[in-house]
Amino acid sequence: MTDHREVAITRWPGRTPPVEDGLAALLAPYHLRTEVEKGQQVASVDGLPDRYRAEITDPRTAFAGDVVLVALLGDSAAGCLVLTSPANGPSEIKRLWTDPEFRGRGIASALLGAALAHAKENGVDTVRLSVWEWRTGAIALYERLGFTVTESWDAREQLVCMQRAA
Repeated sequence: MTDHREVAITRWPGRTPPVEDGLAALLAPYHLRTEVEKGQQVASVDGLPDRYRAEITDPRTAFAGDVVLVALLGDSAAGCLVLTSPANGPSEIKRLWTDPEFRGRGIASALLGAALAHAKENGVDTVRLSVWEWRTGAIALYERLGFTVTESWDAREQLVCMQRAA
């Protein structure tokens, strides 16, 4: 695993357009792969459900009010994470993705660490997430970082819900 110091985490909104472009470039393969894993054959972004396509085409609107973290290695967007901040409830981690070219370098861990630090700095008590049960590597990472399986808040089958203190 690579030292996290080479991974720069940028908070968005408030960053330059290239971060937004990098975010879209990360979200497209994330959503396409997820749909394939769910058994849906989607050939391109145009075939994604509207809400996922909107995240890619207009992330500023899709994630208005959320904190978006983008991991940069040099000038390359290597990973992303969205942290929601509902008014009355726990923050939720969404869209954690590392470009396959950059995996194994501690990017997901760095993004999660930054998200947890942000939540704590902002008075959030609990951070939760949901993950497809077949993403065993991600589940193992979350467990290493202190997340535990909890009662589901999402009715979709094969979804594992987890949480931890911020």
